[in-house]
Order: sequence, then C-alpha cells, then structure tokens
Amino acid sequence: MKFLAFGALFILLAGLAHLAPEGRPRLRQFGLKTGVLDPGPLNAITDVAGVKVGQVTLIEGRDVRTGVTAILPHEGNVFQDKVPAGVESANGFGKLTGTTQVEELGNLETPIVLTNTLSVPTAADAVLDYVLGLPENKSVESVNPVVGETNDGWLNDIRGRHVKKEHVLEAIRSAKAGPVEEGAVGAGTGTICYNFKGGIGTASRKLAAARGGYTVGVLVQTNHGGNFQISGIPVGEKLRGGRGEGKPAASMRDDPAVEGSCMIVVATDAPLDARNLKRLARRALLGIARTGGTNSNGSGDYAIAFSTAKEVRVPHRAATATQTVTLLRNDNISSLFLAAAEASEEAILNSLFKAVRMEGKDGRAVEALPLDKLKELIK
Repeated sequence: MKFLAFGALFILLAGLAHLAPEGRPRLRQFGLKTGVLDPGPLNAITDVAGVKVGQVTLIEGRDVRTGVTAILPHEGNVFQDKVPAGVESANGFGKLTGTTQVEELGNLETPIVLTNTLSVPTAADAVLDYVLGLPENKSVESVNPVVGETNDGWLNDIRGRHVKKEHVLEAIRSAKAGPVEEGAVGAGTGTICYNFKGGIGTASRKLAAARGGYTVGVLVQTNHGGNFQISGIPVGEKLRGGRGEGKPAASMRDDPAVEGSCMIVVATDAPLDARNLKRLARRALLGIARTGGTNSNGSGDYAIAFSTAKEVRVPHRAATATQTVTLLRNDNISSLFLAAAEASEEAILNSLFKAVRMEGKDGRAVEALPLDKLKELIK
C-alpha cells in the first residue's frame, strides 16, 4: 500500500474515508493517524486498567442539548483509596471545582465529572451524595468533589439547568470499562470545536516494554476555537472557505462562551507522584495547540492527570505515620510526556470525527466536520 507523509501525519490512501453506514469513523478508521507512538487496544482512556467511563446524554425538545460524563479512576472506593493527581491550567476562564485541594494534597478522592458550566454545583452535590452513600464512608464528613465544565449555551438552554443530580448519579453508577462513546454524547452533547460540532473524544498510547510498557489514556470535552489543523495542515480554513459553517462569524465576536474551552482528563498506570502528574497534565495541554487551539482569553482549558498504580495510592486511613512508594524517575518520564501530547491531540480529533450535526436552541445548528470534503483536501 502507498503512504504519503506530512510530518507525523500518515495517510493510508487505500483506506481513506470509507464512511460506514452505521456511523462516522474515528480518526484512524478514516485512514489517518497522528504521532509516532502506538495506541492501546481500544485507543481510549479505558486502556488504563481499572478506569471506567459513564455518560448520560440529554436531548429533549428543541432546546436541551447537554449531558454528563463521569470518569472513575479505579474499581474501588476512591475516597478510601485515593489516587495521586495533578492539575494544570492553560487559561483559567472556566471552572474545575476541587482543584485547590488536589493541588494542596496531591491526590484525587472522587470520580471526575464533566458537564456544562451552570450545572457544576448540581454535579458536585451529586458527587457528594455518591461518595457519602458508600457503606465504607458512613462516618465521612468532608469530601472534595472534582467537577469540570465547558459552556454549551449556543445549542443548549443552559440557563434552564436541565442536568439533575439523578443524571450525574446515573453516569457514575453506569460507568464501565471497554469502548467509550464519542462525539455528541454526555458532556459533549452541545459543545462546538473549531466551529464544527465537537464533543467527547478519547485516545491512548502504549509505551514499548523497553520504556516501561506503561499506558497513557486521555478523554476530552472539546468546546474550543482556533485555526483547526491536522499535523500542521490548516484544514479548518480550507474546509470553511475562511468562515464558519456552524455559526455566523459575527455572532462569534467578543463572546467568551464561543471562544470556548477544553477539558482534558489523563490517566496512566505509571507510578507517578503529584509533581510529575502535574507535569504530565501540562504536556496533555499541548494537544490543544497541536490541533490549532490558542487558549484564547475566554477559554477554560484545564488538564487533570492521575495515576492508577496501586503502589502510589494514598489510603484514607493508615496505621503508620510514613508511606514508602516506588516512583518513576524524572529521567524516564519523557516518553510519557510524548504519549500525553499525542493521545490528547488524537482525542480532540476523535471528538470532531465522531460528532454529528446538531440542531438546538433557537433553531441554531452546528455542522459536523465534513469528512467527504476533508478526504478530497487531504488527497
């Protein structure tokens, strides 16, 4: 078979853009791939053993286009068996509730929930219900829920605050391993990315055995703007002919919600502490830049990374005053940095490739990434 190479972009012409009738393809099903590292078996955050994802999609009438996505770090009680974590912000025009405690203590004690901007308090309250309701937590009196968001108010009646506690609890309790649904689902139901329909995307990278054999998985909620590109090729401007297909250009000026945001969740089984997980989160933010984002003034661009490695977990109660852990050395972490950047980039692209056209509030509509046009452009 014949390949064309553009930097890290490889195009498999023989299999390019075969659009299966049952749905839109992911990036690699379309015939493209970015980066140099291999993905895990599912090419999803759930390639990191123990990680589960649950989603609830709310599409009601003409105006409700929103939802919830929950990420569970492991199969046990996360409050009793906390995981080390680190947070990084590229631009803080947004809300990632609970991050000050994560930064201070270096660990995560609840599932991570993603939703829309005005539903963050409701989601946090639901996480409290979930954690306090676990039998082992009957004496717990303080919980730090972690909830992130992007603003889906262009397509969704965001002021109606249609996400309820039961939706959040359903997303948490239905979380499972295996393939993750992508596109206009869950917290990405009403989001927009590069002026096309965005949503939920995921990807992973598996390091070679010589580099530890570790896995890095990423899940994103894309709702940001910029000059969309795939491995440096400015496909956004060419596809749109210089203006947006989803929304009139005039409506995009001076609107923080339109400038958008991107939430990135990173999981790894590498034994990292909070300091190096913060560094890993910082590299995951490179995925936004690699696809053309610039972290605009009105964007809330955050990454939170955690390690599932059992040897670095933090017990809620311990019999001893000290803890001895085995950590990956700084000199051996660069491959994980590359994995985080590549997986984040591909997750963003998957959110665009899988998303479908969406009509919503006030009769507005946002078009899906036009894959037929992209096929011709790439050729």
